[in-house]
Amino acid sequence: MTLALIDKAETKKEPHCRSDKTRRPSALLQREGAHDVHVPIPEDFELDFGGKLTQKQVVGRLHGKANAPLVVVAGGISADRYVHRTETKGLGWWSGAVGVRAPIDLTRYRVLAFDFAPEFGDGVNEPKEPLTITTQDQARLLALLLDHLGVDKVAAFIGCSYGGMIALAFGEIFPDWAEQLVVVSAAHRPHPLATAWRGIQRRILQLGLETGRVDQAIGLARELAMTTYRTPDEFGERFDNEAPSHAGQAYPVCDYLTSRGRAYRDRTTPNRWLTLSDSIDRHRVEPEAISAPVTLIGFNSDRLCPIEDMEELASRLPNLFRFVKADSIYGHDAFLKEDKFVGDILTSVLKDVDQ
Repeated sequence: MTLALIDKAETKKEPHCRSDKTRRPSALLQREGAHDVHVPIPEDFELDFGGKLTQKQVVGRLHGKANAPLVVVAGGISADRYVHRTETKGLGWWSGAVGVRAPIDLTRYRVLAFDFAPEFGDGVNEPKEPLTITTQDQARLLALLLDHLGVDKVAAFIGCSYGGMIALAFGEIFPDWAEQLVVVSAAHRPHPLATAWRGIQRRILQLGLETGRVDQAIGLARELAMTTYRTPDEFGERFDNEAPSHAGQAYPVCDYLTSRGRAYRDRTTPNRWLTLSDSIDRHRVEPEAISAPVTLIGFNSDRLCPIEDMEELASRLPNLFRFVKADSIYGHDAFLKEDKFVGDILTSVLKDVDQ
């Protein structure tokens, strides 16, 4: 792996100015270990494009050391509040970065992860049709959790992919709430080609809804998505091009994609995927409005979030702290695969957080 580093700060940044609103820490922050936090969504909570959520609450999960500096962590649209290993859920979606003695060290920090809207799981409050939800809407739902917990200051908001978009939206709306943002594989707007790929996925899902073939549609859409997350180099290394014996039979690479699509069928519903996919393509923030120090991590092979878009974001941020660009065979999924590289940056970013 090769990387390029742009560092605008040779010394530690001064703490960002605190908000005038002082919050009293909740007893929930004093409980040891991991536990869920359920916060009612006010009846007057309206989405940016109108309408309301069908779900009645936003759910987060606290991990790590009680009363320690709070780090918010958010990932891609498949991520949830289970960022770390649990007895019931197994490995969390980012156990490579969050854990005891890991880069986001649960013996030093309190970590908050949360479920994106719309909710998924009980079949009751899930949307019956796609909703129009922005990354700013997700940021305001996170704010409900932080208010409920009485969090006066977030030590760091670390967001990857869709979570990175939410981090940028949070910094735009609440400029004084986070001491710093760490944004991985996300920019201030989506790239049109990435929107085109996601648009095909959404049409596959819509066709599945119209024909009653929901499981097949989710599987096919996920297969297409996997080809955009990874790189031609990785596929070239992993799979040969040996032909099957008869036309219509699957090639080895197709078997792999089929298995990935099948495994995803119980992870989402078509309407939830349609909602979150559209939310990615609706994402827009004004970088100039983000005053918190920002660390950017981008990968040159990322086709969903091209490095050029992150370079534009870097050029427009008023308080760019660091921009690290790296090569990786894993493309957009590099933040999930390049554990040591990403972990070293996170360790560096968090080393000056006051304990």
